[in-house]
Amino acid sequence: MNCSSSVSTEPRDAGSRLGESIVTSPLDNLEVRDDCARLVSALFFKRFLQRPFQIASIVPSSKALVERVASKMDFSQPRVTAEYGPGEGVHSREIARRMSSDSHLLLFELDPALSRALERQFAGDRRVHVVHGDAARLPQELERRGFASCDYILSGIPFSILKIDKKRALLQKTHDALAPGGSFIIYQVTNELKQHATLFEHAESEYFLQNIPPMFITVFQKAQSAQSLNGWEYRAAQRTPIGVGADSSA
Repeated sequence: MNCSSSVSTEPRDAGSRLGESIVTSPLDNLEVRDDCARLVSALFFKRFLQRPFQIASIVPSSKALVERVASKMDFSQPRVTAEYGPGEGVHSREIARRMSSDSHLLLFELDPALSRALERQFAGDRRVHVVHGDAARLPQELERRGFASCDYILSGIPFSILKIDKKRALLQKTHDALAPGGSFIIYQVTNELKQHATLFEHAESEYFLQNIPPMFITVFQKAQSAQSLNGWEYRAAQRTPIGVGADSSA
């Protein structure tokens, strides 16, 4: 069975505004999605048994947690999103399902078997970029692909087991890679990262019980830039190629 995504634009259902469109993929089909989830969840469990300190949980996130985390993100505009430690891709699939055709999702997975599984899942989706490597490579990967910054960075990696110097270095790179007003969203068994993530202007947490185990969901927000009215306007300006909008008659 093919679990890879493809991109097309279809009208929304009758309950939505006329003329809007969404990105659809084979993963929108419930049967295909369930089959993919079973295949990769078996791999996820196997890799947890082999590498318990690298894989954060024995089971993937619940559907309720995935939807709750996705609700913290605004998909109404093109976005660049990075995910640290996507594992078998349960959050990745939901983000890809919701994001627009001109958005991009970078997945950083250290485990080689899980990384290959992600590549197979998203083989037909040009918006999704699987990186088999450390999340610390984010700045280089953004530059290599021509992205100025991320709108969102999502993480399920167990920050609590990282050495303090590595933890702070990754937090610094994460903060620097976010556009002004961007968000770093984590779901963790503990909320200890909150005391270290002092670079961010604002942090808001909730304890989510509809998952095994229950998780803290925390959204860290980077300060808005003084260069514009809001972070979204600044991002748009940063992504405008040099020369666009100039008077061609000059």
